[in-house]
Amino acid sequence: MNEHDIGVRTATPAAWTFFRQWLRHPLSTASVTPSGRQLTRAMMRQLPADARCVVELGAGTGVFTRALLEHGIAPGQLVVVELNAELHALLSRQLPRVAVVHGDARDLRDIVARVGCGTTVDAVVSGLGLLAMPRAVQQQILTAVFDVLGPGRSLIQFTYSPAPPVATGLLQELDLRAERVAFAPLNLPPAFVFKFSRCHG
Repeated sequence: MNEHDIGVRTATPAAWTFFRQWLRHPLSTASVTPSGRQLTRAMMRQLPADARCVVELGAGTGVFTRALLEHGIAPGQLVVVELNAELHALLSRQLPRVAVVHGDARDLRDIVARVGCGTTVDAVVSGLGLLAMPRAVQQQILTAVFDVLGPGRSLIQFTYSPAPPVATGLLQELDLRAERVAFAPLNLPPAFVFKFSRCHG
């Protein structure tokens, strides 16, 4: 099974690695399988046309990471944050020119300051399982994300629910809005893409 083609029966070593991590950490690994082509294309379409420096959160086996590189994001302008040690090691071996950080999304401001391409970034692409996270963790992650996003820039997040993976009350508290921008029915499981943006500024 190619990472971008969930319909094929033979699994790649990376896909098996992803599945093993889901078995071990089902609440922190968003899906049982890597993301498919339709979802990947939908995520990439949400990138700003002038995006140069991009952060990816929860990269898994690197499906979105490779798509970002193919999209034209330079390896030196891409910061990948992966909390899972085995997936981080896999990505580091396969993508040696990309800054792959073993870290927590809640520490994003420090990570970007240390290995990023400036004080702000043009987009954050996320495969984090926000739906499974406590409200306090969601709050900390979103605060960290919007601390590094430049004015008018967005968090691009996928989820398996047609509703935003963050409660309305928390969005209001953080002065954020969530817009559902795409649906990938062929993904396994079907997925929705949301853009989170500042309401003001």
